[in-house]
Amino acid sequence: MALLRASSISSFLMVIFLITSLMSIVSQIGPWPGALPQDLLAIDIAAKLHMDSHATSLVSTDFGGLTQATPAAVFYPSSPHDIAVLVQFSYSSSRPFTVAPRGHGHSIRGQAFAPDGVVIDMASLGHGRNDRIIVHSDDSQFRYVDAGGEQLWIDVLHAALEHGLAPPSWTDYLHLTVGGTLSNAGVSGQAFRHGPQISNVYELDVVTGKGEMVTCSRDDNSELFYAVLGGLGQLGIITRARIGLEPAPQRVRWVRLIYDDFGEFTRDQERLITMISASKEMKKKKGGGFDYVEGSVLVADGSLIGSWRSSSFAGWDAERIARLGAEHGVIYCLEGAMYYDWVTASRSWVVDQELELLLEELSFVPGFAFTNDVSYERFLDRVHEGELKLRSKGLWDVPHPWLNIFVPKSRIQDFNTGIFKRILKHNKSTGPILFYPMNRDKWDKRMSSVIPDEEIFYSIGFLWSAIINDWEYLENLNLEILRFCDQEGIKYKQYLPHYLSQEDWMKHFGSRWDKFFEMKRKYDPKALLSPGQKIFTTSLVDHATM
Repeated sequence: MALLRASSISSFLMVIFLITSLMSIVSQIGPWPGALPQDLLAIDIAAKLHMDSHATSLVSTDFGGLTQATPAAVFYPSSPHDIAVLVQFSYSSSRPFTVAPRGHGHSIRGQAFAPDGVVIDMASLGHGRNDRIIVHSDDSQFRYVDAGGEQLWIDVLHAALEHGLAPPSWTDYLHLTVGGTLSNAGVSGQAFRHGPQISNVYELDVVTGKGEMVTCSRDDNSELFYAVLGGLGQLGIITRARIGLEPAPQRVRWVRLIYDDFGEFTRDQERLITMISASKEMKKKKGGGFDYVEGSVLVADGSLIGSWRSSSFAGWDAERIARLGAEHGVIYCLEGAMYYDWVTASRSWVVDQELELLLEELSFVPGFAFTNDVSYERFLDRVHEGELKLRSKGLWDVPHPWLNIFVPKSRIQDFNTGIFKRILKHNKSTGPILFYPMNRDKWDKRMSSVIPDEEIFYSIGFLWSAIINDWEYLENLNLEILRFCDQEGIKYKQYLPHYLSQEDWMKHFGSRWDKFFEMKRKYDPKALLSPGQKIFTTSLVDHATM
């Protein structure tokens, strides 16, 4: 009896201890929300969940500033294993909840939201850690960097440059996370030569919608590897990426050329991105070509001239370009860059000669060529300079109703006539309009990203900033642009897509929808991941073989 009584007392004390522990956790993380199952409190990661209004409000908006959605909790993981435990618990629960990884919060239409679910603060993975970016440079034939999905590309660049290396493909803005851009594609002016960022990945660590931790590559678990790249966060959370590296140049000869004729502008852009397939002798004759090709459109008064993309460009004659813009209504800017190493002063002279030969082949307006010479790091981080200036004026944290689309080459003249010269001609807007071509053969069709079905297509970005609180006007302008494309039968594809119905998502993926649906059903059958994309809003368990 004494032994039995002692056992009962011990059990009672254990219950008291558990209750006390749970009450302690609740006091740390805030009132328990009804949207989450109460037994979540019992798992060992519960203390890393925060439900207080301060924590949830920080992740309830994004860079777009167009909408809000409050999660039930914010999760601060210490390791990828923590993320797996959280997702696995939700998947196994009788009351599963949605989960969304959030990197730098640079999505524009709530893609990283988890209304009444859990937002994962990915930055927590790297707090106090020095093993989340590791450069492997010993093997000259196989150099790469292992980077946590939460790491910013600017930090990856800095780590790689310490070894004289760098990834070959970038985004224009480097203060974005590795996992975030790889879940989309990651494009910039190097994509015509090296493909998007997703084309330069060797291996991934992924947490699936079942809470499974999987390492995948082109050879191992390849189905998941290709599906996650460009998969919009629907099939897994990227916790590590192995990215290829190459020798980094030291300097960049940066040039901007102004055009008043759209046909000549696009012909020159297309010529530049196809020079990579020319013979070495022909490339030498034509100056070697550019390593980076982008472009932009200046509408009516050349309002782009004062923007963040031109604010630090040496020799940029804003007043003269604005007058040319006012004269023609619409003008165009071709932007190119030659990379080189600053070995001797004679190397700079060689670059001068190569650039001169190349410019002789191009049809820009005479007298409207502007050049600059900067370090490779400054060139890649050029947008951040503009960001700091806009922040100092309070013009960065404003709504950004951006629209990014890929348009096939065969319809680009129609796009210019209908959009740039008609719809936008008399509209006032603030922000750059990016416009540049890419080669389809640099994209891997096995990946989930979707592009037009032509060998050359254009990336067009309307990067509006609602600095006078005119975001609704700009949103309507975007809708007018899309309506024109639909009415004219222009088969565009949205980049960083945003749709509200599954029917529109099916149209977006086209013939690839069935495969994407199959991957979702296999790797996230309960539709737990990235609900802010609004692609799958109900569980697919009834459709799956469990």
